[in-house]
Amino acid sequence: MLREIGADEFVRVWPLFQQVIAGGDTYSYPPDMRFEEARDAWTSPPSRCFVAERSDDVLGAYLLKPNQPGLGNHVANAGYMVAPSVRGQGIASAMCEHSMAQARCAGFTAMQFNFVVSTNTTAVRLWQRHGFQVVGQVPGAFRHAGHGPTDVYVMHREL
Repeated sequence: MLREIGADEFVRVWPLFQQVIAGGDTYSYPPDMRFEEARDAWTSPPSRCFVAERSDDVLGAYLLKPNQPGLGNHVANAGYMVAPSVRGQGIASAMCEHSMAQARCAGFTAMQFNFVVSTNTTAVRLWQRHGFQVVGQVPGAFRHAGHGPTDVYVMHREL
């Protein structure tokens, strides 16, 4: 089940969030990011947080927000995290589809991912299957924990 949560429930996402950013291979968040910073970034308007859950288990979470303020707020931005124990089971795909539907309902006309780490080939292929295209590449913009300076992609699609 996918549903929106508020700041009061972000504590359920926090273990997953910590695990994902600790790897230093997909998100630019500092590995020692504090709970309050993460909660505010993912749940304070205009950001919205959604969880994928089964029973009481959080399988994944995503953030949906405007990519830019003001004259760029018609393009959505999103970020997705999936628990390692359930990767490859369609959770990210379901969250992507759900996020695009939520974005359309909120009046967004396109979606853009600003910072897709090029070595995260599973995510790149997944977003491409959902209609996203690489529209830009930023050389060495990510300090990957294992590979050092790594390129990032900007990916985009119309909604």
